[in-house]
Amino acid sequence: MAVTDELPRWSVADIHKSLEARSFTDAMELLGADVGRLESLFDERGIRAVDPREVTTDDGEAADLVIESYNRALQASEVLEATVYATVSTNSRDELAQSLFSQMLDTESRLQPLLARLADWVSSLGVDQLAAVSQQVAQHGGPLTRLASRADHQMLEMEEGLYAELATNGSSAWGRLQADVTSQLMAEVSYPDGHVETLPMPAVRGLAAEPDVLVRKAAYEAEMEAWPTVSTPVAAAMNAIKGEANTVNRRRHWESPLDASLFANSVSRPTFEAMQEAVSSVLPDFRHWMRTKAKIHKDEGSLPWWNLMAPLPLAEDSISWDAGIDVVRSAFSEFSPQLGGLVDRALAESWIDAPPTDGKVGGAFCMPFVNDRSLVLLNWTGSADSVQTAAHELGHAYHNVTLAERTQLQRRLPMALAETASIFCETLVVEAGLATLEGAERLALLDVDLVGSNQVIVDIRSRVLFETEVFARRQQRTIGVGELNEMMNEAQNAAYGDGLNQETAHPYMWLLKPHYYGSHFYNWPYTYGLLFGLGLFARYKQQPDRFRSGYDNLLSRAGMDTAEQLGEAFDLDVTDIGFWQSSVEVLRKRITEYESLAKDLGLLG
Repeated sequence: MAVTDELPRWSVADIHKSLEARSFTDAMELLGADVGRLESLFDERGIRAVDPREVTTDDGEAADLVIESYNRALQASEVLEATVYATVSTNSRDELAQSLFSQMLDTESRLQPLLARLADWVSSLGVDQLAAVSQQVAQHGGPLTRLASRADHQMLEMEEGLYAELATNGSSAWGRLQADVTSQLMAEVSYPDGHVETLPMPAVRGLAAEPDVLVRKAAYEAEMEAWPTVSTPVAAAMNAIKGEANTVNRRRHWESPLDASLFANSVSRPTFEAMQEAVSSVLPDFRHWMRTKAKIHKDEGSLPWWNLMAPLPLAEDSISWDAGIDVVRSAFSEFSPQLGGLVDRALAESWIDAPPTDGKVGGAFCMPFVNDRSLVLLNWTGSADSVQTAAHELGHAYHNVTLAERTQLQRRLPMALAETASIFCETLVVEAGLATLEGAERLALLDVDLVGSNQVIVDIRSRVLFETEVFARRQQRTIGVGELNEMMNEAQNAAYGDGLNQETAHPYMWLLKPHYYGSHFYNWPYTYGLLFGLGLFARYKQQPDRFRSGYDNLLSRAGMDTAEQLGEAFDLDVTDIGFWQSSVEVLRKRITEYESLAKDLGLLG
């Protein structure tokens, strides 16, 4: 298929025709003025750390006013930021968009200290006490309770304000550098027929799912040639971002960067450790699966990196966009008409940008836009994995629909809980296929599913190990490219073990994953989302009507409740290792069935 001509592109022109349109420049000016008024309002009402005292009706009036005003300003800011990022993420060479995005970050740096001041204020006076005199506090009990707890890990007001301002020229700028450098990188792929193509890196990485092993290997070799050319500036970005985080975490009195991440995700340490124990228990099963996959692809012993994402030899060569989106629509519609209808709405209203193009960031994401509308970025390659990714990101879009009636403070999603709907929607697609497919088609679907699960369980474990070591070493010194490569290889060896041919490991994975540069420990939340999603799906199958009736409300509360509270809504105890073991048991059964089907089809020799 003609990738750039037939795949959908998103559009924000119905909101602002361009970044130079009068409506956009007026909205930017209005936002600046609104943020200025909001800063003055916080000063006038004394919204900052105060000595504990009895609350008054004046406090209730102040709370109502500042929370309403903050929500309005944050909503306007997020719409404009999404408008600009729609261009930045698809064309990082657009200098106007880059400049405007920097301006948006400056605005964000003025809003962040206000949230810190609100946290100090509600902590000083007490959320319950304020809720008795403020309707807004009563409606925002969950988020404000989390903010009050955060106050124990905040610097002084002046320091928080200074850090927010400096971060736009520090970690945020370094993160943009990584995105710009990697999105503009081109690589030469030497195809097995002798011709050479120069492709954008997202397209090169998409070749990892090509049917021809020689093409997959050529793409891997192209990556190994291309990534070193940008490794020095990206290593500088890694050092700057993690070094800054170490300094700030120390000033905020976090015992470790992971503790800060767990708090930000509303996940308790017991819940995290129970999940990690279950993950450790299933690693040998995934290593066995990789060796089984290696046999299917005629590899000796363990699986080479270029075959990690390889489709089965008997799988379809590619899937058209229309056929792939039909698979997603059908699976979603079996759950509910509302979920199925979201697919058509996303296409009709130009929510999706699908083709891999020069200057476009890699991977995929979904960001909220206006009201209940989202923007969904994909890098569609026609692989079965592309279908799963589309289901995942559209799951995020559905989550945003359920959040539309919530305020901005109520919809500040922890990343671990933000993955709930996306993983659930992926599971719907897989389970719909498994319910009907047999033989080779069933094995092909299991292969795609386990490739994805292997990434989320095994590769994510390597990323957690790597990032933990980066933070530890960065406390002592700057880390060079060679050392980062070595650390990544060690982490992959610890996670993949003998399932992966370690001579073909990918030492540059630290360089290309944006998660390291935009946040900290944004890796384990994917594992949480997968295993929690499997648990939710099991509960759905047990009580489909009850589950459907409560599902949208559960999603809408993801920014208001803790992980443990959301689990309790469906009688799931996420602090119990038993819950996580039941989820990994689903994966074990799929691995067992995969091997059995491969034997029946004569693929294991």
